Amino acid sequence: MDEPLTRPAGPAGLCATCDHARLVTSARHSTFVRCDLSATDPRFPKYPRLPVDRCEGFRPAGSPAGDQGHQR
Repeated sequence: MDEPLTRPAGPAGLCATCDHARLVTSARHSTFVRCDLSATDPRFPKYPRLPVDRCEGFRPAGSPAGDQGHQR
């Protein structure tokens, strides 16, 4: 089950506020953060090692689609 990241992910770093991040819950009820950019760009891992503190694809949640590549 995939869903937009809608709750603070604490140790997820940038992923906690990134528009490309999705929460994925496994059949065993473990929760992971998946990066949607991984589907179209091999530079981004599907399940990044957390916390992410720097990312070329970071886009704040709710930003326009063309607003990509910001880093904190």
